[in-house]
Amino acid sequence: MFIEALKAQNPALIETARELWQQGAILPDTWVIDVDQVMENGRRLLEVAARYNITLYVMTKQLGRNPWLANKLMALGFHGAVAVDFKEARTLRNAGVTVSHVGHLVQIPKSEVDKSIIASTEIITVFSLDKIAAISAAARRNHVVQPIMLKVFAEHDKLYPGQEAGFSITELDNVVAVIKTLPGVRLVGLTHFPCLLWDEDARQTLPTPNLHTLLQARDRIAAMGVNIAQINAPSASSCSTLPLLAEYGVTHAEPGHALTGTIPANQYGDQPEQIAMLYLTEISHHFRGNSYCFGGGYYRRGHLQNALVYPANTCHRVAARLLPVDESSIDYHLPLAGEFPVGSPVVMCYRTQIFVTRSDVALVSGIHSGKPVLDALYDSLGNPVSGGLHE
Repeated sequence: MFIEALKAQNPALIETARELWQQGAILPDTWVIDVDQVMENGRRLLEVAARYNITLYVMTKQLGRNPWLANKLMALGFHGAVAVDFKEARTLRNAGVTVSHVGHLVQIPKSEVDKSIIASTEIITVFSLDKIAAISAAARRNHVVQPIMLKVFAEHDKLYPGQEAGFSITELDNVVAVIKTLPGVRLVGLTHFPCLLWDEDARQTLPTPNLHTLLQARDRIAAMGVNIAQINAPSASSCSTLPLLAEYGVTHAEPGHALTGTIPANQYGDQPEQIAMLYLTEISHHFRGNSYCFGGGYYRRGHLQNALVYPANTCHRVAARLLPVDESSIDYHLPLAGEFPVGSPVVMCYRTQIFVTRSDVALVSGIHSGKPVLDALYDSLGNPVSGGLHE
């Protein structure tokens, strides 16, 4: 999906990844991240957000819940991390990362509620009155008032499978009335997902009906005398969409793919954010006239179509086409059309969610100064890889 943008925007990342593979510093099935470019993308995002008075949380799941990179982005000025599930919150907090927002897209289980309260979580997203009651009880036990955010939806909104949740906009009157009776919680925010999506025909990122539902919920709750201070509208947050979000009164956003330049809008290589991540693997074997490379990083919604193969012991690269992948299979190998020498490195660049893969994550700085350094090596869930350089 992003192979042409990668070639145009960050050819040095390709060469560095190949060199690290040649040295044996990284294995096949590794996402190689250009730390300096991520930081530059982060700076650009923060500059635009400040211009439009939008607060940015760091989204880390696409980066494999990586705490090393999250802490660097916090130091840059991001307002804490958002954890889309409770295990991500655990990983980040155990590594000393400030987690500011939890509960979206996955609520906190009952055994973790007190932990989130004690950790002074800035805001917790909730989908049910039962969860709000549990948070209320935990907050009272810990003598605090916990800010909460409602996830909302309307009948015909777009919801991804496995993410069906939230309060119907038609039941908000009753929900708010119940919340007002619960001590220890304070309703301060609303969210929905996805609020923006890429439109391939229009070649633009456009608002979804979900964004309009979010704003209708805000107005409805305001009419009940509740001030909603945080309107959080995730999905496709980037330098080009933050001004659009500001027009709709959005106060908070959670860039993830924008940090690595792998937003759909950048498939043509023309966005302010530059590509800062690629997938490195290797030809394993041939079968019936085609090549099979080591897998582990395939993401079925990643729009992976093409690869660059560097035949062993040459300086030339060859474009390769990914053959159809059976979505019900495990990606032990990824098939490429044609035969390429076994042992050749393969470079891909596509939309991913590293935390649902088996990949390693290599964090590399100094690429553009000509002195690349492999700073750290993690697994796909944010854990240090045994023997990594950070140990």
